[in-house]
Amino acid sequence: MRLTVIGTGYLGAVHAACMADIGHDVLGVDVDTEKIAALAEGRPPFYEPGFDEVLTRALASGRLRFGTSLREASAHGEVHFICVGTPQRAGSRAADLRYVDAVVDGLVPHLTASCLLVGKSTVPVGTTARLTERIAGLVPAGVRADVAWNPEFLREGFAVEDTLRPDRIVAGTTCREADRTLRRLYAPMLDAGVPYIGTDPNTAELVKSAANSFLATKISFINAMAEVCDAAQADVVTLADALGHDTRIGRRFLNAGLGFGGGCLPKDIRAFTARAEELGVGSALAFLDQVDEINQRQRTRTVALARRMAGGDLAGRRVTVLGATFKPDSDDVRDSPALAVAAALHREGADIRVHDPEGAANARRAHPELRCEADLLTACQGAELVLHLTEWAQYREADPVKLARVVRRPVLVDARNALRHEEWRAAGWTVEALGRPSPSQGRPAVPAGEPLRATIASPAAEGDRATGPLSPALPTGTGRRV
Repeated sequence: MRLTVIGTGYLGAVHAACMADIGHDVLGVDVDTEKIAALAEGRPPFYEPGFDEVLTRALASGRLRFGTSLREASAHGEVHFICVGTPQRAGSRAADLRYVDAVVDGLVPHLTASCLLVGKSTVPVGTTARLTERIAGLVPAGVRADVAWNPEFLREGFAVEDTLRPDRIVAGTTCREADRTLRRLYAPMLDAGVPYIGTDPNTAELVKSAANSFLATKISFINAMAEVCDAAQADVVTLADALGHDTRIGRRFLNAGLGFGGGCLPKDIRAFTARAEELGVGSALAFLDQVDEINQRQRTRTVALARRMAGGDLAGRRVTVLGATFKPDSDDVRDSPALAVAAALHREGADIRVHDPEGAANARRAHPELRCEADLLTACQGAELVLHLTEWAQYREADPVKLARVVRRPVLVDARNALRHEEWRAAGWTVEALGRPSPSQGRPAVPAGEPLRATIASPAAEGDRATGPLSPALPTGTGRRV
């Protein structure tokens, strides 16, 4: 089939390459000319494991090319995928749909043949219906343009796997022809046994918002338990292990720590609550405000723990931060809890050194005041405090004995509860973590009643780095994904 993919960030670029890899003829479109040039040359503009191989293979097949023209896209595609960003609207919790609307406004008037527009971006429920009305006023006479919603469920770090071997395909359509088209398009996945959930567009739109909200709630729940464990001198890791044996709960994502971030989860739960209020059912999702608050508080609690481990004052202290991205196996620093904590420590006067295997360049652009080091040992040289903030495998595999030789004080805050604490303690380190008893002091890591002086504001509406072919004056970037 002939497909266009509009918006070539984490979602769009991976989707375009994977669709070409399974046999479709794909045109990827974006307004970012530098990004399009890089993709056309087989150079991924972001780090995503396995993407470079798929991109190279798809380009070599001749089934994948890239451009910047919506007019060209309108003539190419039987199916047009909308993969642009839906960032948080400035001054509001609601989603900003300007990029989605701009795709429709720029594409539909140029259509010469009937086609299907398929949204993959995360949008408020009711968006398909609104766009259908918008399209009716733009489509040329004699041309039919149907709309369907096919939400993405990609995880950064696993985006290729999640595209080629998804755990489900959800398709919200309003007519049988659109449903048949999507089933034909995804035939290789369906033949491999991937469940196909055909439904109405409203339900399809809600699936993604509900999925992200449930995941965020699970993460914030165990972080709330970490606060209780700190006050009660209990161990949140053992608590999570015990809870995880209950098959109704499960162990995945019950990892207490610094909390979630990235370009999707935080802004999506806020947009969901905003839309619920518009629909008159805001009270049904009021608990998500608490989920968001707990998540933000983990950052503040981590700063407070770092301050205590530095003797009560961070001014002038050399602090090494391990990790800048919001999760491992990505270079994405959007709303990164690790980078937010590093910046907060810097504002309190700490001398910060940041190390990240893939995200250093993006971290420098986001926070030029922070010094990034390419080498782990160099980053730890002379440190009086080390904070583990992103659970990269490199840090789990690091030798605590070697690191102890280069730091000034072997003091570690494991804000992800992901390191082997006994090994670090055996190497001479003092180790503290949220929700874990403190062997060195016999008290919780953040004692009840300790003032949390650091404040880390909820991030401003930092848009998805995936953007659509809008005006070149509008911001562009690379991406998407939990």
